[in-house]
Amino acid sequence: MARSKVTVVGAGNVGATCAHWIATRELADVVLVDIIEGAAKGKALDLAEAAPVMKYDLRITGGSDYEATANSDVVVITAGVPRKKDPVTGQFPSRDDLVRTNQKIVGDVTREVAKRSPNAVLIIVSNPLDAMCHVALHESGFPAERVIGQAGALDTARYKAFIAEELGVSVRDVHGIVLGGHGDEMVPLPRHTSIAGIPVRELMPEDRLQSIIERTRKGGGEIVGLIGVSAWYAPAAGTVEMVEAIIRDQKRVIPSAVYLRGEYGYDGLYVGVPAVLGAKGVEKVIEMKLNDEERAMLEKSASAVRSVVSLLGYENPA
Repeated sequence: MARSKVTVVGAGNVGATCAHWIATRELADVVLVDIIEGAAKGKALDLAEAAPVMKYDLRITGGSDYEATANSDVVVITAGVPRKKDPVTGQFPSRDDLVRTNQKIVGDVTREVAKRSPNAVLIIVSNPLDAMCHVALHESGFPAERVIGQAGALDTARYKAFIAEELGVSVRDVHGIVLGGHGDEMVPLPRHTSIAGIPVRELMPEDRLQSIIERTRKGGGEIVGLIGVSAWYAPAAGTVEMVEAIIRDQKRVIPSAVYLRGEYGYDGLYVGVPAVLGAKGVEKVIEMKLNDEERAMLEKSASAVRSVVSLLGYENPA
């Protein structure tokens, strides 16, 4: 039986860490691709040289040639430019400029991988995430079930980690979920958060819970403030969780940016919601019953997505 194959486009911190953890879990052969050939080739070689010690047994290659990506089962796209200050002017690029720059990068990458791996599932990590999912969907021509964004997996992981730290319990016993977009527009669901089945509000005062929710919203900024660049371990972990669910057909329920067709009242828009991920990509969208407060937060998140997607020049989502 042939091994599965995963391509990771972008050999930066997130992409290289995805390749690392895919290898250590022995999920699939890995192809690391980057416009800077030496970066992808060098990091792939370094990972391959670690295999005899770490005991993973698979093929890891890297470079700038997309031919090596042919017949991938999953393609993870991390390529794109971050929003950072111009070293001369000290100004940040406008949102419009950033979106259009990454639209071109993600569009180019998507066309290259789609024509070589027409049956692959695409996992988008590039920012702004929800908008880049629309780009990948448009440029690949794939069914929406096979174009997924890494959304709530990261925020949910941070949320659970902070709760476990606060209560002094194992992260394995913390259950919860975060919907919506990444960052300030995330939609926490404390009503559905528990520790080994015990509602979190029975174990923690409301002010501490709200403090954890706010810390989760600002989680990316906290990392940037400490080390000067965006996080990579937790984002890669959330991505590899999705890769594993697809490669191993696990039917995992993972909050992901998925294309909605009427669920939650949205049609033709990528929104972070719980989804069953398996070999076919998104196999089911789970529609939760939200209260008025939660629905209002989700609408705020969806409105922010619509605003960014409108810059792409595609047909406006509903």
